[in-house]
Amino acid sequence: MSNTKNKARLRRAKTTRAKIRTLNVPSLSIHRTDKNLYAQIISGDGSQTIASASSLEKKLIDGKSGKNIEAAKIIGKTIAERAIKAGVEKVAFDRSGFLYHGKIKALAEAAREAGLTI
Repeated sequence: MSNTKNKARLRRAKTTRAKIRTLNVPSLSIHRTDKNLYAQIISGDGSQTIASASSLEKKLIDGKSGKNIEAAKIIGKTIAERAIKAGVEKVAFDRSGFLYHGKIKALAEAAREAGLTI
């Protein structure tokens, strides 16, 4: 990834996170690399991680590639189940400056279907 492209993504993420901070609600934060996808629910004040899921968890992916849309759906469903178990039902969606497309969209939709309000 080029440096300019990454700077633009981080700039978008910065404005989104500033808005989420004013809401003071837990956020569903996503990070995507070329090989893996990570999701975590962060408390409203940003002090702790409430729940997390990633494509590195072998029991979730079961030998499938961690970088495809099917894996994103599994991670979205898992993070929603773990968040609800921890008592969080409503979150703000922090896509970390990534486009709402493909894996990011699949993860968000799967989390919604599993009962999480975004």
